Amino acid sequence: MIVQRPAVTAVLAAAALVFAAGCSSGGGADPDQGRTSPKPEKSSRSATGEPGAEAPPEKGSAKVTRTLATGLKSPWGLAALPGGDLLVSSRDEGTITRIDGDSGKKTELGSVPGVSPGGEGGLMGLALSPSYASDHMVYAYFTTESDNRIARLLYDEKKPSGEQLGAPDTIFKGIPKGMIHNGGRIAFGPDKMLYAGTGETGDTGLAQDKESLGGKILRLTPDGEPAPDNPFDDSPVYTYGHRNVQGLAWDEDKRLWASEFGQDTWDELNEIKAGDNYGWPEVEGKGDGDEGEGFHAPIARWKTSEASPSGVAYAEGSVWMAGLRGQRLWRVPVRGVDDPKPQSFLSGEYGRLRTVLAAGGDKLWLVTSETDSRGTPEKGDDKILEVTVK
Repeated sequence: MIVQRPAVTAVLAAAALVFAAGCSSGGGADPDQGRTSPKPEKSSRSATGEPGAEAPPEKGSAKVTRTLATGLKSPWGLAALPGGDLLVSSRDEGTITRIDGDSGKKTELGSVPGVSPGGEGGLMGLALSPSYASDHMVYAYFTTESDNRIARLLYDEKKPSGEQLGAPDTIFKGIPKGMIHNGGRIAFGPDKMLYAGTGETGDTGLAQDKESLGGKILRLTPDGEPAPDNPFDDSPVYTYGHRNVQGLAWDEDKRLWASEFGQDTWDELNEIKAGDNYGWPEVEGKGDGDEGEGFHAPIARWKTSEASPSGVAYAEGSVWMAGLRGQRLWRVPVRGVDDPKPQSFLSGEYGRLRTVLAAGGDKLWLVTSETDSRGTPEKGDDKILEVTVK
C-alpha cells in the first residue's frame, strides 16, 4: 500500500478544505465537466513523435454492427476478459457486471466495498492484471468518502455466483476527490506498468503542483509503487498539467495517447511524453504566439460542444475518442500522419458516449452514457455497441 509523503498529504488536505468550502460544477457551457469562465489561450508547442507505419486512409468509417447489451446503469469502465466476455463497472451503483461477448447476457458479480458515488465520482476505470491468466486480478479506480484510490480484486470464476469477487486490496490511495474532475481511467501499458488518469477536482492549482496527485497521469507498478524509471524521483507522477484525463490508449509504436477535458474553449488529444507539462491551467488547447512556451501541445483539439472526451482506443491506425457532450465518436489518424484531420461519426445517434475499447482488428466496443444523471435515457439505455471501423 502506498503511504503518501507529508508534502502530498498537506496538499490534499488543502484541497479537501477547498472542496468542503463549496465545490460547484461551475456556470459555464458544460455542467458535465464544471466549465466556468473562458481563459486566455496561450501557446503550447510540442512534436507529435515519430510516425509509425503506413498511414490509414484519409477518410475513415465507423458503423455500428450490433448492440451487444442494453439496460446498463451508469456504465463507465470496461475490460475484455480472455475469451471475449467483458467486465463493465457501474459508476453510480458501484457494481461490476460480466457481459457475455456473444449473447450479451449480463451477470452481476457484486458491489465493490467502499465506493462512495457522488457527482462525477464512483466506481470508474477497470483493468485486468498483465498476469491475469495466472493471478485473476481485476484493478478498479474508485471514489471513497475521503479520496480516489486504486484497488485490485481477485475474480474467482469457480466460486458460486455472487461470491466471485474478493475483497478489494488497496494498492494506491490519496488521489484528490471532488464533485467534478476525478479522472478515473486506468490501463496497463506495453511495459506492464499501471497508468492512471486523474483530475484536479476543480482546484486548478493542483495540476501544476508535482507534489499533488491531482491533474496528472500516474505510472505505477502492479503493486502500486512508483514505477522505478519514472521522470521524478520516488514519485508516481508521469506527466502533469492536466485538467481531467479519462482516456488512455497505446498504438503499435507504444506511443501513449490521452484525452483531456478542456474548460470553455478546447478539449484535447495528447501524445504523452514522460515528465512533460501539458499546460493546465496556463494553457488550454494549442494557443498562438509565443506565450506558454515549454508546454506540450495537443495533437488535436475540439470545441467543448463537439467533444467533452472520455475514453479512447486505438485501432486501424487511428485513435478513436468517445464524446459525452459532443455525442459522437471521433477518429484521429495518427499512424504515419504529421498533421491529423479529425473526423466524426455517429453524431447524436446514440447520445452521450463514455468509453471505447479496442476489440481486435477493425472492431471497437463503444459504451453509451445516458443514465448517469446528465443524459436523457431512452428505452434500452445504457448500451454496449460493437462498431466496425477503418
